Amino acid sequence: MPSFDAPGFIEPEINADESHDIRIKRLKFRSAHRGIKEADILLGHFADTHIAGLTSEQLDRYENLLRESDGNIVGWITKDKQVPDHLQNDVMEMLQAVDYLKIIK
Repeated sequence: MPSFDAPGFIEPEINADESHDIRIKRLKFRSAHRGIKEADILLGHFADTHIAGLTSEQLDRYENLLRESDGNIVGWITKDKQVPDHLQNDVMEMLQAVDYLKIIK
């Protein structure tokens, strides 16, 4: 079971009744408003460019990732930290494959 230690985390589980459009909007907002600038940039850019094309299962994996702390997420994306087995998946690989140097110019 993953540990959800992100400060301010409110949602304990995925809401199956939420519409797809509302979910996309919520995840985009949560991606760009994390708490530390690095996470805002990395996740905000990813959400803006890729989230609309994710499957429902990929959205589940992405939403579970967003429950983790910003420092860990940034470390995993930049490969400064080892990704835990429960988060090593296709969505993490997509996040790690983005050339973030291009977006900050």
